Amino acid sequence: MSQDIFTKTKAMVFPRQVLAGHGVIERTADVLSNLGIGGSILIVTGPSTRAVAAERVNTILQEAGFKTEIVVSGAATVSNVDIVSRRASRFKPVAIVGVGGGSKIDIAKMVAAKKGLHFISIPTSASHDGISSPRASIKGNGLSHSMEGTMPLAIIADTEIIAKAPYRMLAAGCADVLSNSTAVLDWELAVRAGRETMSTTALTLSKYASAEIEQHASRIRVYDETATWLAVRPIIASGLAIGAAGSSRPASGAEHLFSHALEAAGKGNALHGEQCGVGAIMIMALHGGDWERLRNTLITLGCPVSASELGLTPGDIVNALLSARKMRRDRYTILDEKKLDRKSAEKLARETGVI
Repeated sequence: MSQDIFTKTKAMVFPRQVLAGHGVIERTADVLSNLGIGGSILIVTGPSTRAVAAERVNTILQEAGFKTEIVVSGAATVSNVDIVSRRASRFKPVAIVGVGGGSKIDIAKMVAAKKGLHFISIPTSASHDGISSPRASIKGNGLSHSMEGTMPLAIIADTEIIAKAPYRMLAAGCADVLSNSTAVLDWELAVRAGRETMSTTALTLSKYASAEIEQHASRIRVYDETATWLAVRPIIASGLAIGAAGSSRPASGAEHLFSHALEAAGKGNALHGEQCGVGAIMIMALHGGDWERLRNTLITLGCPVSASELGLTPGDIVNALLSARKMRRDRYTILDEKKLDRKSAEKLARETGVI
């Protein structure tokens, strides 16, 4: 047996508890107690999600004997992370509980990472797989940066609450997970090129997540609490794939670089998952895969599949395709092998119906 087997190390980080279902927010205090967490808890939320769920979490924890403080934050920016970090320094909590959508979850996980604290994720919507991953999208200097935060020690996804969020947010989360289908193709490409190593656990989780969304797309579109349950499970699994890989590779390839390019150009005003879904259609075509099947699944979910539906011009799409490769030089994708020029980028976008 090769000695290399004994010298390799691989860290996989997973939550210790994952609760998803009707009314599970009521078990928040029990979850923390079962994890051995006691003392002061800082709750990070937003103006609207405070009323939706954070006040209830606060009451539940206080009635169980926890000392709590709520901090209401804005967008996931470097400055807001710093503001919440200073609040944490004064309050000295043992754990950060993020209650809200993607931006509040991202702020909470970044503050937890900076302070070396436990992080609990309580999503009020599921617009992307960040509700269960250690990665955070933080804006600074006009750009969105993917940063390493803290993996949730627990995830409490109350489908009753998430089902009350606008359907567009859940659909965007589904599109984000569907784009795993191209992310893993790029990952496998990078492995063959000798640029990456593969985690079969992460690969399996990522493929499972996108396959589940595809299988249940028509049922999810009905949008009731059962539909929310069908969507939230694979969205969580996609985030777990990132924890298993120790990077965002199983859920982020050229389709995400396309989305980042839109944002860098000031054109990314749609939801993250929506942009990734449209990007995945074109990237799947570059890989020679069944892009029409992917596109049809997105249509079934009610997601955008064209530039106009994203509020973009054909030129915006072409420019983003051309600059996507520059977004992360360390991320090897199909764009490194099939280098596009303006003519071929426009042809790709037209042939896939994006423009």
